[in-house]
Amino acid sequence: MTNRVKQILSSGKAVVNGWLAIPSGFSAEVLAQSGFDSVTVDLQHGVQDYLSMVECFQAMQAHPVTPMVRVPWNEPGIIGKVLDAGAYGVICPMVNTREQAEAFVSYAKYPPRGARSNGPIRVGLYGEAGTYQTVANDETLSIPMIETREAVANLEAILDVPGIAGVYIGPSDLGFSHGLTPKLDREEPEMLAIFDRVIAETEKRGQFAGIHTGSAAYAARAIGMGFRLVTLLNDVSLMAMAAKAGVSQIRKESGGVA
Repeated sequence: MTNRVKQILSSGKAVVNGWLAIPSGFSAEVLAQSGFDSVTVDLQHGVQDYLSMVECFQAMQAHPVTPMVRVPWNEPGIIGKVLDAGAYGVICPMVNTREQAEAFVSYAKYPPRGARSNGPIRVGLYGEAGTYQTVANDETLSIPMIETREAVANLEAILDVPGIAGVYIGPSDLGFSHGLTPKLDREEPEMLAIFDRVIAETEKRGQFAGIHTGSAAYAARAIGMGFRLVTLLNDVSLMAMAAKAGVSQIRKESGGVA
């Protein structure tokens, strides 16, 4: 197995990530052909379940995108299960302490680096028999989310955990935890200062910083800030935005008759 996200990051370029909340292989297939480098199935806030995630993986497999998953929580059962199904990266929400980061890595890595149970039911079907276990620890990415005051306070300790590939900022929850309105594209000085710190600390350690964004313009700006992985909305929002814009244009150009 070769993780294309790792290759892009190693080349010094940024990864543009798609996001799937709709439980549909067809939606995944469309996004996989839209130019994204990776596509993440959201098991936390999307309406996906495990079987729809597998369907999405199958639909994306014919296309050059790296499949990743945001799991619902920092729990060994689901982390091992999404990796067994073929996730090349696991984004884990609400990792707030070094201890929680250590637990996350242990759930995602095979011995001796972790305690992941052996049984790659789907991902093990590809390549030569038995090879997945020899490369999985290095090729799969463990990515905790930084989205609370507590996580920011413990940032350096979280990043110092062996096996952490990078971190992923959830701007809505991060702002929420600081008493701000939950939203994606943040402009508040205190939020931008946190972004700068996360970028600086990850760069110092050879890791990467990722962020969820609400517009292409902000995603491009985030890359300019130093973020190495940017997510553009999700399939639901992209579809809704295009539909609303189209309907609005029809009504405007038809004089409001339509």
